[in-house]
This record gives sequence, C-alpha cells and structure tokens, in this order.
Amino acid sequence: MSLVRDFFIGLSENKLLNSAAKKYGLKLGAQLVVAGTNVDETIESIKKLNAQGISCTVDNLGEFVFDKSEAIEAKEKILSVVEAIHTHEVDAHISLKPSQLGLDIDYDFCFDNLKEIVAKANQYGIFVNFDMEDYDRLQPSFDILESLSKEYDNIGTVIQSYFYRAEEDIKKYKDFRLRIVKGAYKEPEEYAYQDKKDIDDNYIKLIEYHLLHGKFTSIATHDHNVIDHVKEFVKVNNISNDKFEFQMLYGFRYDLQLELVRQGYNECTYVPFGNDWYGYFMRRLAERPQNLNLVAKQVFNKKTNTFIGLAAGAFLLGRLTKKK
Repeated sequence: MSLVRDFFIGLSENKLLNSAAKKYGLKLGAQLVVAGTNVDETIESIKKLNAQGISCTVDNLGEFVFDKSEAIEAKEKILSVVEAIHTHEVDAHISLKPSQLGLDIDYDFCFDNLKEIVAKANQYGIFVNFDMEDYDRLQPSFDILESLSKEYDNIGTVIQSYFYRAEEDIKKYKDFRLRIVKGAYKEPEEYAYQDKKDIDDNYIKLIEYHLLHGKFTSIATHDHNVIDHVKEFVKVNNISNDKFEFQMLYGFRYDLQLELVRQGYNECTYVPFGNDWYGYFMRRLAERPQNLNLVAKQVFNKKTNTFIGLAAGAFLLGRLTKKK
C-alpha cells in the first residue's frame, strides 16, 4: 500500500504532468472530479448539491505558486468566490491553501492576502478553512491562523492524523472548527507515521477527541467503516448532529452522501474548481487508493472510459519521466 501511495504522490509533484493536465483536463475527464473551470460553473454545481441537502466547501485549485502575481491572481479569484456565495445565497464556505496565496514567497505577503479574504468572508458571515499542506508549511500556517483569530472568528483549519504532533495540535486548537483528515503528502519518518494502521488509529482518536471537546468537527472520509464508527460514537456519547459533519470529495460516493443526508446527518462536499486539478486529484488517490475504484465505477455508469485512460496515461508518463 505504501508503494501505491508513494507512486501517486510522485505523480502529484510532476510538473510536466500538471501542465499537460491543465491543457487537456476536460478531454481527459477532469469534469468528473472538478465542479467547474470558473466561478459561474462552480456556483451552478453548488446549487445542485444544495438542492439535495448537501453543503459545500469551495477550493480554488492551484499548485507551485512562487510568483507574487500568481498569488494575487489566486486571491482575486477566491474573493470572487466569496462574493458569488453571498450573491447567490448558496450554502457554502471557502477552503484555501496558504501556499497558493504566497506562503512560499513571503510570510507577510501571504498574511495580508489571507487577511483580505477572511475579512471579506467575515463581512458576509462565510467561514474560511485553512487547508494544511506538508510539514514545512505546517507551523507557518498555524501561526497565521492564530494571528488572524485575534480579530476574526470565521476561520478554522485541518489536522492531519499522520503527524506525530497531531494530538498536541488538536488539543491546542480545539476551540476552532476543525477538519480531521489522514494526510496526503509524503512525509519523513522523523515527523509522521508511516504505517497505515498507525495513521488510521490516530485518525479515529483525533475524531473522538474533537467530537467530545471541540467546537465543530468535519470528518473527511469516504470509508463507511469510519462513518459507522462515528455514528455509534456520537450515539453512545449523546453528541448532537449539529456538532459535526461528514465531508466527501466532489465526484465521489454521491450515493453515500445522499444516504447520510436522508439519515439526518450533516454532509458537506469538498468542491474544487479550476484547471489546476491534477496534483489535487493524485493526492486524493495517494490518500486512499480505493478512490480510484470509486470514480471508475461512476465513469462506467456514464458509459465512458475517459478516466481509465487518464489513470493509465498518468502511470505510463510517470514511468517515462522517472526514467529520464
């Protein structure tokens, strides 16, 4: 399993494949995992999900941002999403990556960009979630969160269960709305668990802690075993459904999302949009390779093999690139 995970992480970091995916994404079947290439398309996708009782968190996709102009462009696009959520009165909030907004360029520059987004979202009562990335970006992202939380209360973040420090972090930030995930980057043994069982066990431990002690918990999983465990845990501990939600990715297990809504649980879909979708999707496969099967089944239901072609092409191109 670790070899499969490493393989998909390697693909996610391949700039050649990222560039090709941006150019040919829709032809390769990117629409299966991306809600739209622009804000208008994305809002329409959100409206359809809202109509089924599903809320959304919106992510403007982006990789490898090392230029201030790119970061400013990303900021403006996210601000336009905030404005569109308010204008169309849809049930949605924002997810963003500090690195896309300049964290790798300059800390203060990134802080100012994030503050502008958070301030605008706060004006409209829209929540903003700081997605966590790899270990090197972890503490700076937490630092920005803490600084902004002194002025704004509409922000939260992500705790990744593969980090040794995750238990300490979840206790420190328990008063924030938190999304609990397993983690989707390749991290050294110095910082993170490497064994799947250790990661899974810590994942459940973190979920249970925040359900009992935290503000609001977003449980990011497609695993019915985890979902069933949470259902039983909240029942035994008399935890209200208003204290948590399940989160799944756009294009994945839509039937299960609808079933959770029918059962009275809060369900939120992670809605990515834009052309820079490739790295995001490869990390989702790294996080849980079974996701490939979930999408493939939906592709077959639509009588198309575009996604299988994408996966095969990525595999072959990855091998050729490695040989070079």
